[in-house]
Amino acid sequence: MTTATPFSFTLQATDGLARRGEIATPRGIIRTPAFMPVGTAATVKALYLDQVKGAGADIILGNTYHLMLRPGAERMARLGGLHKFMGWEGPILTDSGGFQVMSLSQIRQLSEEGVRFQSHIDGSKHMISPERSIEIQCLLGADIQMQFDECIRLPAEVAEIERAMQLSLRWAERSQRAFERLGTTGQALFGIVQGGTERNIRRRSAEALVAMEFPGYAVGGLAVGEGHEAMLATLEATLPFLPQGKPRYLMGVGTPLDLIEAVGRGVDMFDCVMPTRNGRHGLAFTWNGKVNMRNAMHAEDLAPLDEVSTCPAARDYSRAYLHHLVRSGEMLGSMLLSWVNTAFYQELMAAMRAAIAERRFASWREETLAQFARGERKGGADDAA
Repeated sequence: MTTATPFSFTLQATDGLARRGEIATPRGIIRTPAFMPVGTAATVKALYLDQVKGAGADIILGNTYHLMLRPGAERMARLGGLHKFMGWEGPILTDSGGFQVMSLSQIRQLSEEGVRFQSHIDGSKHMISPERSIEIQCLLGADIQMQFDECIRLPAEVAEIERAMQLSLRWAERSQRAFERLGTTGQALFGIVQGGTERNIRRRSAEALVAMEFPGYAVGGLAVGEGHEAMLATLEATLPFLPQGKPRYLMGVGTPLDLIEAVGRGVDMFDCVMPTRNGRHGLAFTWNGKVNMRNAMHAEDLAPLDEVSTCPAARDYSRAYLHHLVRSGEMLGSMLLSWVNTAFYQELMAAMRAAIAERRFASWREETLAQFARGERKGGADDAA
């Protein structure tokens, strides 16, 4: 690490519930609201890291589950840590691995101790406990780490939601004790609020975690089947119980609409595979809404994808060429559209930061959503991926 700068969060401006701020870490400042491109296996898929940085990203996300399986946490530490391994000098946040254990592993056994599971790669057997999750994240050298938790699919029975929330609280305490032993100056561990869409359970989860005095808090267990409106209602029921002076992270979300609405309710940080995953499947995000580059309407269109974009891939190539690349299955199509989408998400966050600072977030939101809708009515998003 370059300095001994401690982890801190400064709230710079508010507009309604929307917040603009800065997170200070030893590896640099994170401007909020922030979107973190997902670097699952030590790479943001289809992009060079200078493209990710040039797009405006201050921080990226690494995946504990995938990196512990390949190349391995201990090997990563021997190679100098995740930052050095992948060549990213800025901050990195790692998730705890809990979600992937539940969703990807072939066989899993949940207990108070943790989760025993088989790798989805080669069937090898592993154990992740709160202590092991923190150990892995420290071996990777993550600047922001997440407690180990249990994330369940929705809908679910209330009793199951309550059980998972209580287990996650006990795991939060164990994660915190492990981090106190293994973490270093400037690193931070976030607690994760669970509770499905049950308002009372979410409140009790938030209050218990706040009492543990984490430096930041995530809202987990959303975007797992509950739907957009239920997600927003859950945020409205949860965020008031989190501290004003600490960052709030909505995990695994989402679409541009999701981001705008969540920022308007007080969320500071996001991550999602959507920009790069959709780029690899031919779908572009622009200020005129989603554009499906597979659509035949683009086959002879010499106009750029988005002439006001900061991204060269959106400005300098014709829609006809991008359409050709996508329809031909050319790797360059995936690369260019992933770049377009990553840049757009960073432009979106920068626009929200500016609107909050100038206290015009509500009008900006209305104008932007109307522009998205007008663009998509023209047909560019039809048959969207």
